[in-house]
Amino acid sequence: MEQLEIISWQTLDALKSAATKVVEVIGDLDNDEHMSVFLYIEDDFLELFYSELDVNYIRHFEDEDEFYKILEQRKNEFGEEDFDSVNYYEDENFGDEESDEDLDGYDMKDDEEEEDY
Repeated sequence: MEQLEIISWQTLDALKSAATKVVEVIGDLDNDEHMSVFLYIEDDFLELFYSELDVNYIRHFEDEDEFYKILEQRKNEFGEEDFDSVNYYEDENFGDEESDEDLDGYDMKDDEEEEDY
C-alpha cells in the first residue's frame, strides 16, 4: 500500500470523477468531518480520504484483497454498521388496516366522520 498526501480536494474530486467504479463511500464531511471514497480506476484500487481536520490523502492498494480488507477496517473506524434493509419492517401488522392492535387510546376515524364543535 502506498499513500500520497494531497492538499486540494479538487485533486481528489478529479480522481473520483475519473473512477471506473466507486465501490463505497464511508463517512460524511458534513457530520463526521471526514470521508473515505473507495474506488478503482482500471486496475488500480484506491482510497480517497477527505478530511476537514487531518491530512487528505490517496492510498493505492497492491491488490483487491488488501483493498477490501482496508474498506472493512475503515467501516469499523467510522462506526458504519452493516444492516439488512429488506428486513427492517418485519412487523406482521405493518400496514395492516384491519389489525386489532391496541392503539394506546388513539381513536382512528375515517375522513367521512366529522365531529361537531
